[in-house]
Amino acid sequence: MIALIQRVLRAEVRVLDGVDPRVSPQTAASMATAPSHDPAADPAAARAQERLVGAIGPGLLAFICAERGDTPAAADKLLAKVLGYRVFGDAQGKMNLGLQNLDGNGRHGGLLLVSQFTLAADTQSGMRPSFTPAAPPDEGRRLFDYFVTRAQALHTQVATGEFGAEMQVSLVNDGPVTFWLEARPA
Repeated sequence: MIALIQRVLRAEVRVLDGVDPRVSPQTAASMATAPSHDPAADPAAARAQERLVGAIGPGLLAFICAERGDTPAAADKLLAKVLGYRVFGDAQGKMNLGLQNLDGNGRHGGLLLVSQFTLAADTQSGMRPSFTPAAPPDEGRRLFDYFVTRAQALHTQVATGEFGAEMQVSLVNDGPVTFWLEARPA
């Protein structure tokens, strides 16, 4: 499994419901948030609705990807890395603190989990990515749901995106600090 983690001051994820597949996510998002739309003049505008599904304050935004052959054991290993990875500054400004001890006094940071199969892209040849390394959708959902359930059992502040949905993720990156974490099946 793969996680791309970003240290954030805040982050949120919104789902775009009813997006016409012929309309790009960027266009749909701009239509959904524009001040006024006349659905009769622009039918796609009436179909794009935003819904906030997850938000956190200071903590980690983690994009999670299951690959073919990944297991719950790999998910557990990756979750341990995400929760324990020391990316927050201590009193001396060194990255010595993890998500469950954000300030050195035991304060937990937020954890926003967003599924993102594109992290498994094979980009070695050509000009179009191959997603063959990604787990099939049903397996990816099962492992993502497992990851979320385990995270909620081990951490106090967990929010999520919506598996398989068109989403907009907004963040204020802290640093920026971004890491690629992997856990392979045993």
